[in-house]
Amino acid sequence: KTISLLLIIILSPIFLLISLIILIDDGFPVFFRQNRIGKDNEFFILYKFRTMVNGTPDIATDRLESPQNHYIKTGRVLRMLSLDELPQLFNIIKGNINFIGPRPALYNQSELIDKRTIHGINTLKPGITGWAQVNGRDMLNIDEKVALDKYYMINNSMLLNTKIIFLTIVKTLKMVNVKL
Repeated sequence: KTISLLLIIILSPIFLLISLIILIDDGFPVFFRQNRIGKDNEFFILYKFRTMVNGTPDIATDRLESPQNHYIKTGRVLRMLSLDELPQLFNIIKGNINFIGPRPALYNQSELIDKRTIHGINTLKPGITGWAQVNGRDMLNIDEKVALDKYYMINNSMLLNTKIIFLTIVKTLKMVNVKL
């Protein structure tokens, strides 16, 4: 929580800049709030910078008929650079998520939630980034995500977490495995 607070303070100029860009691009609200599934399948509100127009259906982007038609002008760039994820630092302070863990499922991704529950992955606190994110992110199907989440659950260690942080930085800067 302390690291999150420090990052929020250090990154506050970036928070302000992104907020202004979204306001100019598409108006209020700047932040997007979404019901997600956390540890032990408990609901919580996940915060992100808004990258889609108001009124976009509350479903996974890959399930939208024409996702490209729903982005605000700067939305793709924010997503490609994962800048839309920065407000999740507040979720860490609130205790909803960690830096590293399985990405929290949307409340309506019942197949993913069910498969994670069967494998015990739901006992982990979700994270901003995780093993599945650095091994395919948006290119993975549900079974692949669950298998990678299970690997993380079984092999969780400081070494693996360090590797995930390093790979997250590298792949984010290279914009690898981002489907828009």
